[in-house]
Amino acid sequence: MTAVEINRYTRLNELAEQRGIVIFGGSEAKNIPIGELRQAFAVEANMYNRSIDGLSVTEAAEMYGCCVAPLVPETVLLHIGDADTEFFAGDPDVFDKKYRELIAYIRSGNKKCRIAVVSLRNYDENPQIAEMNLHLKYIAESEQCEYGDIAGKRVWNPQGTRDAVSFVYSMGFVHPLKNKRPVYDLVRMLFCCEQ
Repeated sequence: MTAVEINRYTRLNELAEQRGIVIFGGSEAKNIPIGELRQAFAVEANMYNRSIDGLSVTEAAEMYGCCVAPLVPETVLLHIGDADTEFFAGDPDVFDKKYRELIAYIRSGNKKCRIAVVSLRNYDENPQIAEMNLHLKYIAESEQCEYGDIAGKRVWNPQGTRDAVSFVYSMGFVHPLKNKRPVYDLVRMLFCCEQ
């Protein structure tokens, strides 16, 4: 992570509207095309990506404080861990503790924020990543967060989803997606698209 990224997000936060949906993650989440996906799926909520290259859970709370907290998000999708595989292998208990501290930090400043913990992709069925995802699932459950499982490849039909959204609009429901979207749908929409 660089000071350039932090300064860029600080400047962008001055222009952004609060109470949106924020992706906060590492390198794997950084290039998610938020604008295109938001448009394709007719999501009217503000969406921001504040992911940082190489973000580790050990520094996540500090980075959240300067890059995400000013947005006062309604929903945060945490996708942290891709830079922590060696750290996790060395001491999974400390990894878990740091992740829980991050969630507590988010809640201390924004009690109404919905938090989702998103697993790591594990298309190659790496046993270490599988174990890490198991820990992430337990953290989500114990901290009363939602869990978004993107570990395995899934058949997903984005055109079918777009068609369903279009049908809802054509039936006269002009603003159905202003309401809180189920986190599972958000995770699938944002993290399961092939980039």
